[in-house]
Amino acid sequence: MVRPYAGNLGGGGFAVILVNGEVQTLDFRETAPAGATRDMYLDKNGEPRQDASLVGPLAAGVPGSPAGLFELHRKLGTLPWAIVVEPAIKLARDGFIVDRRLEERAVANLELLSRFPETAAVWLPGGEPPVAGSTMRLPELAATLEAYALKGTPAITEGPIAAAVELAARRHGGVLRAADLAAYRPVWREPVRFEAFGWQVASMPLPSSGGIILGQTCGLLERLEWGKYPRFGADRYHLLAEVLRRSYAARVLLGDPRTSLANAAQLLDPEWLDIRAESIKIGKATPSARVRKWSRDIAPEPKETTHLSVMDGEGNAVSLTTTLNGSFGCGLLVPGAGFLLNNEMDDFATAPGRPNLYGLIQGEANSVGPGKRMLSSMTPTIAWRGQQVIVTGSPGGSTIPTATAQVLLNLTVDGDVLQAAVDRARVHHQWMPDMLRVEPEALSPETARALERRGHELRTVLKLGETHSVRGMVGGEFHAAQDPRGPGGAGVVTPAVD
Repeated sequence: MVRPYAGNLGGGGFAVILVNGEVQTLDFRETAPAGATRDMYLDKNGEPRQDASLVGPLAAGVPGSPAGLFELHRKLGTLPWAIVVEPAIKLARDGFIVDRRLEERAVANLELLSRFPETAAVWLPGGEPPVAGSTMRLPELAATLEAYALKGTPAITEGPIAAAVELAARRHGGVLRAADLAAYRPVWREPVRFEAFGWQVASMPLPSSGGIILGQTCGLLERLEWGKYPRFGADRYHLLAEVLRRSYAARVLLGDPRTSLANAAQLLDPEWLDIRAESIKIGKATPSARVRKWSRDIAPEPKETTHLSVMDGEGNAVSLTTTLNGSFGCGLLVPGAGFLLNNEMDDFATAPGRPNLYGLIQGEANSVGPGKRMLSSMTPTIAWRGQQVIVTGSPGGSTIPTATAQVLLNLTVDGDVLQAAVDRARVHHQWMPDMLRVEPEALSPETARALERRGHELRTVLKLGETHSVRGMVGGEFHAAQDPRGPGGAGVVTPAVD
């Protein structure tokens, strides 16, 4: 609500949960509407239609958040549902203070917010972006949340709110229908699990690519004895870039679990990881065009998001990431409901072989199809060793897995305290485009020159991810860390005892 550019009831997400020693994951990712078709974003010549998968309700997948959040509470919640929703109702009804980032995002997306009168009426008060320090009140959203608190998922997926979603979509050329919302179901899935550097790790499975990328990254680095190299030297950054390059190369094969051309068992198979590790040379970068994807024919060589990490004194933990995809989603606010619709359809391969919003090359396994779940990079993750638990994750589009991995490596390999692990400058490689992106303080001049000599093309970027993490000892000390790259909060709360 207070971050409408990142996530709300019109989006979806993933959760990784550790409760009583058992790990579960909930997939409440959006799905393609029943009316979606493979070529819906292409013109008659087979070329992508500009912004068709990004702007307006044709870009919107079926929201998963209403059913997903309620399902998490149904299975694992302890407080009454109405009490859980009440703080959100209060913010929408009584108002919240606009922060600097919301103002900046609204200014940056002025054209998008202006495109639909329904959206401009709320998010461009008086025809101008909201000003930091002013108060925003959202009475329609408050009414929606009150119904949600009273009735749960059906309040949004059935009845007048679902009808309002369909009416808004029809008015602007979308195919999202009330029947799509009514048919939506979140799915409990087995997590991606692996061991890395003495820790047990659980992350999100397909339709997220994040857990698989994280597992490959950690598995390859462990085989390459990454920890023995000087921490901030060229050898470490070179090996990390080479491992990320290979981990992302297989992403083009991934998609909805029903249609994916590869899965976690195949891509985390020890023999395959051994082969991948052997292909990495310490002194020279491998051009991405030469990196082979996993294939069944080779045997045995076969940014805008919200994240929440929480843990309690008994070691129960939740890592949850939710999103609308781009800032303010598709730009359309549903009149009478008060929430924005996502533009997650762009996470499909709307034009296979071409990059999406985040520069990721998409494959046929992730092509558009009715009812399918689009591939994601979200990487909610929990790691544990003995009584120690780490909960982490990040927003950031394609940079989510690499940001999450580097925080985890800082903690498990180098023994950083939590805030230092979150603060440290990061790098990112995603196979294509073939470049190593680096935050301004990530590399010393000597290290940068050494990487360039090995064949890496470097590009400086302002930030990579915005991880939010907690670390605790069951029954012991807790730490929480807010990423300085973005807004948010972190803290340890001791509940009052009656």
